[in-house]
Amino acid sequence: MSETQPLVVEKSSELPADVRQLMSAVAALPAPYREQLEPALMRVAASTKRRRRILSLVQDALSQLRLDMKYLMFDLEATRRERDTYREQLEEHY
Repeated sequence: MSETQPLVVEKSSELPADVRQLMSAVAALPAPYREQLEPALMRVAASTKRRRRILSLVQDALSQLRLDMKYLMFDLEATRRERDTYREQLEEHY
């Protein structure tokens, strides 16, 4: 029989409360049952952490995109105002 690391329930906010509760419940099981469930539970925990990291990266990218769009809209409006001013000046001279 292969030896597995004892299940450690993380207190960090990386995992949702229900996953932490499940980890606690699995840790309280007798060794044969715990050994069967731990690998799948560890995959679920790793997948959950990975999804949270990806979600955070996507949210950061969206925030940056929104900021970039605001700058671009400001620049576009400024360019339009400059264009209109130059057109008016050009029409005054001719």
